[in-house]
Amino acid sequence: MARPREFSEDQVVTAAMETFWRHGYEATSTRTLCDSTGLGPSSLYNTFGGKRQLYLRALQRYYETATAEQVEILRGDGPAKKRLRAMMVHAVDADLDATGAQGCFAINAAVEIAGSDPQVQEAVRRSFDRVEEELCALVEQGRRAGEIRSTGEARTVARRVQSTYYGLRVLSRVQDDREVLLATVDGMLADL
Repeated sequence: MARPREFSEDQVVTAAMETFWRHGYEATSTRTLCDSTGLGPSSLYNTFGGKRQLYLRALQRYYETATAEQVEILRGDGPAKKRLRAMMVHAVDADLDATGAQGCFAINAAVEIAGSDPQVQEAVRRSFDRVEEELCALVEQGRRAGEIRSTGEARTVARRVQSTYYGLRVLSRVQDDREVLLATVDGMLADL
């Protein structure tokens, strides 16, 4: 059922984000976008400039919501490893609870079209870079507290954690055994 036309622009972008997230960019038709947002085809183009521009807005919305949520978890209270685990467990649970194995929208965009679209690549990189910065700061905090023993530059350690995190997000699309996913998390943390 189409959404009422009185939805705000923010609500339309959020609905579009959910649609692109569920189906991917290529598999999302203009008709599907119109059905999920309540916009007519002409309104979609007049308001947003078309499917691609709305996709870029959806990636921005993801940055403002999901990436911000990751940052919030990483900036929470407690030891560094506890916060790292909290972010990863949150992702595992979200991915396992999602209908249709949605995974991470930024990763999905990176895999699907970032290699052929510089603006999508820039939007995805912005999300990845933001998480990397927070991970780097958290690694440094964990080292100062004596909790993280890994040697090498903090950024290198942060990127290893980030690679595990993003790999976990991909793995959760095909692995529905929570214990297997949590063992991956706990193994990575033990190595820090």
